Amino acid sequence: MPNSKANKISNSFAEAVADIPSGASIMIGGFGGAGGQPTRLMLALRDLGVGDLTIIGNVAGISKTTGYGWPDHLDPVDQGMFFESGQATKIICSFPVPGTTNPLSDIEKAWREGKAEVDIVPQGTLIERIRAAGAGIPAFYTPTGVGTPVAEGKEHREFGGRAYLLEHALTADYALIRAEKADTRGNLQYIGTSRAFNPAMATAARVTIVEVDEIVEVGGIDSERVGTLSTYVNRIVQREPGDELP
Repeated sequence: MPNSKANKISNSFAEAVADIPSGASIMIGGFGGAGGQPTRLMLALRDLGVGDLTIIGNVAGISKTTGYGWPDHLDPVDQGMFFESGQATKIICSFPVPGTTNPLSDIEKAWREGKAEVDIVPQGTLIERIRAAGAGIPAFYTPTGVGTPVAEGKEHREFGGRAYLLEHALTADYALIRAEKADTRGNLQYIGTSRAFNPAMATAARVTIVEVDEIVEVGGIDSERVGTLSTYVNRIVQREPGDELP
């Protein structure tokens, strides 16, 4: 949500997430694997130890079991660690498990044991629910999911002879996102797959916390490359130069 505070730079990842309470809902950016994922912020949230979290993301919990998108010499980091640690009790995502049952992901283990709720949302619907929240649109109709389990319990309407489902905007208490660069006011520049979910999540949360590779002075980002305006950014944390984690 819009924020005008001038000093948005946090001294550490731990400081940036320190006020996240138990019971919070948290959007975590990234498209798949390590692509555009706020890895250091995720680790700081795990170390904070708060519980009863609701996680919202796209592809979630598959890196650890498949190595998807991660260099061979690094241990993968994904949303599954919040279920392994018992910190998360719900996830809203489009792809929570790998295409294998051996080994089971931490998210699937938690679900099978009745310790967590898994809400699967088609990918296009998920990003549109997030985008709608940022745009102030409370709900919208989509044909995606009609005639499938996704449609159960949802309002149906017909437009032009075609059935549609009513989907509601999706907000969160916090968004942890990743960008390539921020200026000192909080304007963001993205690169690669970080453009997929991070910009929309930045607008849909009450507090948006950004992990970046570089912080520059105002004017250090080409205005044509600004992907998120500073009004949506609350905190910025810069990674250490040479940090090898994606």
